[in-house]
Amino acid sequence: MEREKLLVCILDSYPYPIVFADCDNIIRYLNKNAEYFYYQERGYDDLIGKSLFDCHNDKSKEKIIAAVEKLKNHGMEPCLGVDVKNRRVYIQPVRNEKGELIGYIERFEMNVQK
Repeated sequence: MEREKLLVCILDSYPYPIVFADCDNIIRYLNKNAEYFYYQERGYDDLIGKSLFDCHNDKSKEKIIAAVEKLKNHGMEPCLGVDVKNRRVYIQPVRNEKGELIGYIERFEMNVQK
């Protein structure tokens, strides 16, 4: 299996939405759960090649901009908060082999209460 297809299979198996955006906040990839969330549940059309901010409100946009600025300075992944489905939303840096930020992943995880 080609490496790219293998990576898509891995990302599609993740049980929550994953969105990859480049450093210009342009969406370059959505896994299957992200496609379902944004297209079926939230009613957006094709988001690939569009700004991540097209599907976020102003408050979320401010949080994402601040988080990405921290990532540019080699910060760790920040939790942006909890969504309406009680999932934690993280911004995770994606770096190239030189350690340079090439984009980020917006990912969701269950917010487990103890």
